[in-house]
Amino acid sequence: MAFIHAYTQLNGRPPAEADFQRFFRVTPASVDQMILTLEPAALIRRRPGVGRTIRRLVEPEALPVLQNQTVKTSVPRY
Repeated sequence: MAFIHAYTQLNGRPPAEADFQRFFRVTPASVDQMILTLEPAALIRRRPGVGRTIRRLVEPEALPVLQNQTVKTSVPRY
C-alpha cells in the first residue's frame, strides 16, 4: 500500500505490475497474488485487463513509511 502511494506521488500515475516486481524483487505470480489479496480486502480497486489502474482505498495517513531500497539495474549510470 505504501509503495502504491509513493509510486503514484512520484510518477503521477499508479505502478504497473512490473514496477512491483522490480521494487519487491519478486516473480510476476507473487505480484498477481498480492493484488488478488488486496482487492477483496477493499484496500485497492483496479480494472482487470487495463494497465496502471490500481487505486488505493486507504488514506495516506494510515500507511506506514516506505523504506528506501536499492534497486539493481543493468542500465549504466551517466
